[in-house]
Amino acid sequence: MRKEEYVPGTRRNEEGMLYRYMGRSGLEISVIGLGGSHMGKIKDREECIRLIRNAVDRGITFMDNSWDYEEGESESRMGEALKGGYRQRVVLMTKIDARTKEAAAKQIDESLTRLKADHVDLMQFHEVIRMEDPDRIFAEGGAMEAMVEAQKAGKVRFIGFTGHKDPFIHIRMLDLAAKHGFRFDAVQMPLNVMDAHFRSFEHTALPILVKERIGVLGMKCMGGGEILESGLVNPTECLHYALNLPLSTMIAGIEDMEMLNNTFEAVRNFKPLTDDEVSALLSRTKEAALSGKYELFKTHVVYDMTTKHPEYMGYEVVSG
Repeated sequence: MRKEEYVPGTRRNEEGMLYRYMGRSGLEISVIGLGGSHMGKIKDREECIRLIRNAVDRGITFMDNSWDYEEGESESRMGEALKGGYRQRVVLMTKIDARTKEAAAKQIDESLTRLKADHVDLMQFHEVIRMEDPDRIFAEGGAMEAMVEAQKAGKVRFIGFTGHKDPFIHIRMLDLAAKHGFRFDAVQMPLNVMDAHFRSFEHTALPILVKERIGVLGMKCMGGGEILESGLVNPTECLHYALNLPLSTMIAGIEDMEMLNNTFEAVRNFKPLTDDEVSALLSRTKEAALSGKYELFKTHVVYDMTTKHPEYMGYEVVSG
């Protein structure tokens, strides 16, 4: 399947922002999503709100967030920023950590309250990073039951899941969903020039999503900054490599106006890479990528919020 068949209707606005469809959902979204985790880290709350609104005004329409980001502060700030008509201009997504029905229902409602919204366009199961996570979610009394009920109640339009650890966990989640007669609308995963060489989501999970017309939400195109530390690629090369893939949007960590401007400039200058350009980037990064040191989210627990806080999954934590 050619990329243009997977992302029909690709267009640009006057700022140069590109738009693609989120799988078979019918939702057209900007190829850059505003990363919610970074919103809670900006020191000045009002500056954060101005940044979000400026991003929307210029054409970023996909908003990322999660129930656990900065203990709810990220959702709270985004909810405040999307008041006054901004909510109607974006596709709003957030995530929950819960694996049980009771905890999931509670987190869904808490997220909606913080976001000041009666519904979100996409709700995702966060951090599907263990082989047993799919079983927990689809189990009797599991989180999927609460998610489906929330969808029927109009609180959630579309359902997806995220993970950053291993593509085979994604495949297991998709397989188990199929066995339960369920089809996800979107899936979030790391896509970058290093991933192509190491535990590759691009080579293993991405083709399945493209075939099934499930929305592809990319993240960590710069590896949380770690890929840039290799000195082998620059931010624009990282973003262009990711946008060359058949994804719907790349969620980007943007914390100030300079980063926002640079991101728009990179998108404005993007054009499909030639095979030679792709090969050159992959050749340059191969040796460094093979150890996984520039994708610590795959090999270390430092990025695993539910490992640090297992209670977020809705289970009683037993010490000793």
